[in-house]
Amino acid sequence: MDPWASSEHLKFETAALTHTGHVRRFNEDSIFTDGERGIWVVADGMGGHRDGNLASAMIADAARGVGKGASLMEFAEAFRRDIDAVNAELLTRSQGRPEHIVGSTVAALLSHDGNYCCLWAGDSRCYLVRDGRIEQLSHDHTEVQELVDRGIISRAEAASWPRRNVITRAVGAIDDFQLEQATGVVKSGDCFVLCSDGLTGHVKDEEILAMSSGLSAHQASHELLELALARGGKDNISVVVVNVVDKGATTLVMR
Repeated sequence: MDPWASSEHLKFETAALTHTGHVRRFNEDSIFTDGERGIWVVADGMGGHRDGNLASAMIADAARGVGKGASLMEFAEAFRRDIDAVNAELLTRSQGRPEHIVGSTVAALLSHDGNYCCLWAGDSRCYLVRDGRIEQLSHDHTEVQELVDRGIISRAEAASWPRRNVITRAVGAIDDFQLEQATGVVKSGDCFVLCSDGLTGHVKDEEILAMSSGLSAHQASHELLELALARGGKDNISVVVVNVVDKGATTLVMR
């Protein structure tokens, strides 16, 4: 499929990669992208649980069927409803038994009429690179992030905290499930990066900034994946890069 897609006055260049990594036997990540509709998704099946790949694949399938709606908020609500349905189905499968829980994180980017909405649960992330700076739009739903937010440990301590991978919110894990969201205006020159923690476990924010600035989405996604693999690839790795330009603008310089 053509990596370039147009929406309103903007043009999206998308590249998406997922890799098992060097340690795991199976890839429990799933990705979905549709630049024409303006929807990009990364889902990371919960490690250590049965059929995590099933949970993440269900999220990708749900994204495939989401109706766009007349506004960004309608688009986001349609996505929420479909993810709620996935959550309910996964809970039914587990039959209330914690040992049978099948779950997944999700990070989604929706775009409509020049605006964006990032929705997420868990520790898969959505970044915005703009004007030479990087901003993490999502906020991790993890035990360690809660400790940082409460001032109990520092960000430096969080990097090596023994329970840093414990997720506090995921699709399929709790009845009272809600996606968190962040919204804003899409601008020409923006770059959005969605990824699972298999990437951020090895690659720092400033490195994501450096590798996504001024490159094609294809080149940036490959460089990010290769760096994570070179540093051990201890988990499944997924990355989606979305570059935004005005229609009719020249393509980005590749290196």
